[in-house]
Amino acid sequence: MNIALASTWEERLHDLGNIPASRIRTNPAPGTATVDDVTRLRDTERRLYELVDGTLVEKSNVWQESLLAGALIHWVNNYLDVHRLGVATGPDGMTRLFGDTVRGPDVAFVAWDRMPNGQIPTDPIPDLVPNFVIEVLSPSNTYAEMSRKRREYFHAGVELLWMVDHRNRTVTVFRSAQDATVYSEDKTIDGGHVLPGWQVNIAELFRRLDRKP
Repeated sequence: MNIALASTWEERLHDLGNIPASRIRTNPAPGTATVDDVTRLRDTERRLYELVDGTLVEKSNVWQESLLAGALIHWVNNYLDVHRLGVATGPDGMTRLFGDTVRGPDVAFVAWDRMPNGQIPTDPIPDLVPNFVIEVLSPSNTYAEMSRKRREYFHAGVELLWMVDHRNRTVTVFRSAQDATVYSEDKTIDGGHVLPGWQVNIAELFRRLDRKP
């Protein structure tokens, strides 16, 4: 690789949040990918990519993170079965936040008034901004990557963001891009005005990682 190409590659890694190079898809070439590529690879290879600056970035999610995300979406759906405020999706529910920026939050809630004509969209990747998103952090998620995601989410119109870190068993709640509170296992957190009355006991969430037969 010549010096010019190396510089461009390093700059792209930096812009994407200094993520591992292994998570970047090189075909199509970084900077040339489209929303259609996200759908095609999901359907043909069963691999989940987000689209950032024309670059396909593979979703970083391993077994423990999937377990926690599954518990959270189950609890959200239980709440929504009673309070018909909208719908919830998992990490394969990709959404175009703005332009060609496609993200797939581990858990997302979308209120009815944000859906086209108040109906569930049929597009594979709809132009849709969730009200509430949850990201369950994986080892390859960098601080810079998640900071960029946080800014994108709130720029697009997300109202509430949780970042779940099972390594230190905390949940960081963002009510804006700058307003963050870190909660530990002795706390119960709630959905605020987005999901009024919905609560999660953090200790109960992380106890799922300690279960035995």
